[in-house]
Amino acid sequence: MKLTNPVLRFLIFWGVNTLSLWVADDLFEGMSLESAQSLFIAGLLLGIVNTVLKPVLLILTLPLSVVTLGLFVLVINALMLLFVAWLVPGFYIAGFWTGFFVSLFISVFSFILNSLLGYNKVAIRRIE
Repeated sequence: MKLTNPVLRFLIFWGVNTLSLWVADDLFEGMSLESAQSLFIAGLLLGIVNTVLKPVLLILTLPLSVVTLGLFVLVINALMLLFVAWLVPGFYIAGFWTGFFVSLFISVFSFILNSLLGYNKVAIRRIE
């Protein structure tokens, strides 16, 4: 299913980010969100940071990502999450490794949720 309305697309992905952060807050002890306001702001900023800053960092660190066979992208995801936690008051992450595993969980959970909603970027087609 292709989203054509940009406002609807924005709201759905913001909701997925926010839900992912909420579930991660319950699962990981090293992460804490103090209020619903910090949850919604963190979900919004995570989407903005992943849209604007992450592609720039991926291009700048492309040689390192190639050498590590793409595993450095997980480090970039953790750094983006730690950056959002630094920006949002009431959103705390205990350290790098907590951020690493929380960002890994958020990536997998968001992929599954987007797949269930039908808004994933991966398309499986049969070759005929």
